[in-house]
Amino acid sequence: MQEWWKEEIVYQIYPKSFKDSNHDGIGDIQGIIEKLDYLEDLGVTMLWICPVYQSPMDDNGYDISDYYQIHPDFGTMEDIDELIQKAKERHIKIIMDLVINHTSDEHAWFQEALKNPDSPYRNYYIFKEGKNDQPPTNWRSVFSGSVWEKVPHEDNMYYFHSFSKKQPDLNWENPQMREDIYRMINWWLDKGIAGFRVDAINFIKKDQSWQDGPVDGADGLSSCFEFARNQPGIEVFFKELREKTFDVHQCMTVAEAVGVPYHQLDIFIGEKGCFSMMFDFNYSHIDITEHEEWFPLQNWTMQEYKDKLFLSQKEIFKTGWCGVFLENHDMQRSLNRLIRNPQERTPKVAKALGQLFMFLKGTPFIYQGEEIGTINNHRLSINDFDDLNSHAQYRRALQEGYSEEEALDFVNRRSRDNTRSPMSWNNQRYAGFSDTKPWLANNEYYKEINVAGEINDSDSVLSYYKQMIALRQNPLYHQTFVYGDFTPLDSEEYVIAYIRQDKQNQILCIQNLQNKTTSFPLEHYSKVLLSNDDIHIYDHQIQLSPYQSMIILL
Repeated sequence: MQEWWKEEIVYQIYPKSFKDSNHDGIGDIQGIIEKLDYLEDLGVTMLWICPVYQSPMDDNGYDISDYYQIHPDFGTMEDIDELIQKAKERHIKIIMDLVINHTSDEHAWFQEALKNPDSPYRNYYIFKEGKNDQPPTNWRSVFSGSVWEKVPHEDNMYYFHSFSKKQPDLNWENPQMREDIYRMINWWLDKGIAGFRVDAINFIKKDQSWQDGPVDGADGLSSCFEFARNQPGIEVFFKELREKTFDVHQCMTVAEAVGVPYHQLDIFIGEKGCFSMMFDFNYSHIDITEHEEWFPLQNWTMQEYKDKLFLSQKEIFKTGWCGVFLENHDMQRSLNRLIRNPQERTPKVAKALGQLFMFLKGTPFIYQGEEIGTINNHRLSINDFDDLNSHAQYRRALQEGYSEEEALDFVNRRSRDNTRSPMSWNNQRYAGFSDTKPWLANNEYYKEINVAGEINDSDSVLSYYKQMIALRQNPLYHQTFVYGDFTPLDSEEYVIAYIRQDKQNQILCIQNLQNKTTSFPLEHYSKVLLSNDDIHIYDHQIQLSPYQSMIILL
């Protein structure tokens, strides 16, 4: 079935790190407006803007204290209106981040709940009495430590937080709370945004038995995932959420729902599911444990990665639709995650990885800096990290017996700060992001990897991304790339090949993800649509140089 949101090409912006317009070292909404021409030239059709709401910034804006206000670091509501309008003039839509599993502990609702136990707002959150001078359960939060935080000035009373103690979970069992959330969602949609990326939405239903879980770490706690994620009954909340907000506006929604088993996809993206699409993390999280711990980082093979990627395509499209992504703000750079040898993290490899994802079935999401081949920073001390979860993972690794050196290595390799370093616009001081010291250190490779150095270079990663987007949007092939079938092909471990086809076209997408030449059988073809290296096809064989990627019309 054809839907407008299946045809978008989305660019994710982490505003704090995108472009500073007012000389304070912090990216802002006017900075995004400044770069709209760049984004239009790139060819994207939609922007996903990470949170810019009022927030104490404990978790960089995912702790919202007022859904109806903009944090002054980012600008004003008038700036948002201007962004929506100026993007629209360039045929670019805007979706916002929607964080409704939790608020900040500084939100007026939570402050009222703390102030007065008899306030109706006490039931907007989850408060429980402890047992035997201990928290109500032994569940561990996503960011380590107990999910329970003691309420000040009350005996034996705790509040629940799946993430940071500064992010108390909303009580979705309360219909009045839900109505207030729906009112806010509709208010934003009425402003003219095209929809939302919905944060941590599979956490909104909790196991109401409030039982202890089996201890699974040296801290004596049990992961909350078994009790606060993907719980039975969540579909009831989803149905109401969709009917009262998303359906009213015919908007686009993409669910961030880590750890959803494929047999549960229907309630998320099925015909009666809540969301237009979702992100599947089963392949992108191949390097971490099932409890999302970074220690130790998991060993994996390219064959395992390929199998997970192909399985994702198979299972998702039995049920609904997905957003496909190589990077986002919660992980490290793809060149570091997928390419083990630092010497091989080159522009050619960045093109191959980008191509692998750009032509999968699904709506492509590009993360800022991905299109220029950005790689991780290396930090020398845990104190160099801003990311809340990096500090939590470091502490947990030490608890589990790893040395400081080992713990720092885990964090360097997986930290969310790797994708949150300021965007590298040029090779001048502070990388053109700002004219003053940024809130987080610039990427250490900004002099070599930056937009200005690539924008006029026909052989750059940036130019290749423009070519890929133009090819995907080309009327001759657009329907095939968006709606065509996906067929994985058998190949050697480091070659990932698949066919996209419909009644009009049959197109081979092939990537050689290794530092050696190989070949792939090709009986016939019409023409090569795109390649990141010279083309050698003869004797019914494609000769693929190291890290070569090609798109071939059969």
